[in-house]
Amino acid sequence: MRHNRDEKRFDRRVGHLRCMLANMTNSLFLHGKIKTTTAKAKELRSLAENMITLGKQGDMPARRRAMAFMRDKGVVTRLFDDISPRYKDRNGGYTRILHADVRPGDSSRMAIIELLEAGESKEEKKEKTKKTTSRKKTTRPAKQDKKAA
Repeated sequence: MRHNRDEKRFDRRVGHLRCMLANMTNSLFLHGKIKTTTAKAKELRSLAENMITLGKQGDMPARRRAMAFMRDKGVVTRLFDDISPRYKDRNGGYTRILHADVRPGDSSRMAIIELLEAGESKEEKKEKTKKTTSRKKTTRPAKQDKKAA
């Protein structure tokens, strides 16, 4: 039975799963966005956001924890020096998942996971997409009382 087992395994052994997610995290921090399946993107989101939170701490123990997971010194340096300082005023929500097309080989749902820009927020995004159309008000003739007539 599968009681109290929350993480998805994607039909892989634990060692392969950790390496795959670490490599995907490295690629996300190197390129800014990657295309993968929707389920993998959802798992990757929590790991990437945890790494950015470690980068915001900026001390040596946090750097060692990030290095133990990602295993790439160049990416960890970029995370701590370039990526994490962009989000110093933000409390979580550093990534965005955009649903893409379906993979032709096996019809898997694909998604693009990307890092948000530094100053972007949900409120600004909503304001940009809001349509500013003005409606012409039509005046209706006032109803006349039958009793008064």
